[in-house]
Amino acid sequence: MGRRGVHTPQTIPGDPGDRHGFPALVTEFCTDLAARGYSPATIRARRQALATLAAWLADRGVTRPVEVTRPMLVRYQRHLFHYRKTNGQPLSFRSQNARLLPVRAFFRWAVKNDHLASNPAADLELPKVEHRLPKPALTVGEAEQVLAIPDTTTTAGLRDRAILETFYGTGIRRAELAHLNLRDLDVERRTLTVRQGKGRKDRMIPIGPRALGWIDRYLTAARPRLASADDDGTLFLTVDGTPFSLDRLTQLVRDHVTASGVGKQGACHLFRHTLATLMLEGGADIRYIQAMLGHAELSTTQIYTQVSIRALQAVHAATFPAATTHPPRRGPALVTLTGDGHDGDGAGTPKVSASQLLAALDQEIEEENRPHPGSTPPP
Repeated sequence: MGRRGVHTPQTIPGDPGDRHGFPALVTEFCTDLAARGYSPATIRARRQALATLAAWLADRGVTRPVEVTRPMLVRYQRHLFHYRKTNGQPLSFRSQNARLLPVRAFFRWAVKNDHLASNPAADLELPKVEHRLPKPALTVGEAEQVLAIPDTTTTAGLRDRAILETFYGTGIRRAELAHLNLRDLDVERRTLTVRQGKGRKDRMIPIGPRALGWIDRYLTAARPRLASADDDGTLFLTVDGTPFSLDRLTQLVRDHVTASGVGKQGACHLFRHTLATLMLEGGADIRYIQAMLGHAELSTTQIYTQVSIRALQAVHAATFPAATTHPPRRGPALVTLTGDGHDGDGAGTPKVSASQLLAALDQEIEEENRPHPGSTPPP
């Protein structure tokens, strides 16, 4: 039996022994992606999208990619448009787009590797992705309400408080937190190393004494009770002594947000959005926030500026309320967050607006909180 919260990949219909069928070719496609350095999360997402397509085609008697035609894919695209989730809501255009992009990539790969003579997805027009206004983040007071929910007199509650403080104090993604190891924490330098984050990139970010204090309490009083004999050093552990699955971590945080009564929806990503918003309000240069969040580039600007960890620590401490044990003094903005899209130094460097940064964060939410198919919710 698998660990709670761990997903089981959806079976791809068809004869596994047919080297021209969907099971064999999708497996070969995923193996090729792995050999080219794609992350396991990306490969899982693409495999799932192709498994969904293959199941839809199998219901119509099509089990081989060579049998697929462009009209079939157009009908599948319309199926996604009319599909309704269990709550009665349609798939967003962003979700539809995410399910069709792997389809185009697979058929392009199949032609390139001589599995198909022509590409039925070559002229498939993807739905236009909507541009939404950023969802409201937590205020400082609301964040404190959520953080106060776990019962820190219990092992699980102390662990949950440390998790929430880490999310709030660093803005890291849920997968990045789930993969944190004890060696990634440098208490003396007050830094956290995120290894192989999105895009398979490492980054070092500051973590304030407040979050470090709660992590220290967790490491002293809670983690020893959770660790099993085969402890691999994962920082945050479930009651089973195992690392958190992404779905289980999302449910844990969402439960605390709901219980707080702040009236806002969200889970892990809500704290990421909150950190960015509060640092902006505190006057942080958006380039520092990009470095903090691990945004190598934004689709609106495609820029990336390396900043030193010491400079980032200074900005983090000066602009984020939970970065220090005492409320920070409100200082002047390091740069003007409005204007012609360039820094005030006249250097002509492209600049992201505050609304663009927050909109980009909002666009991450569906991917960040998307449950893994086949997963079981936490108890």
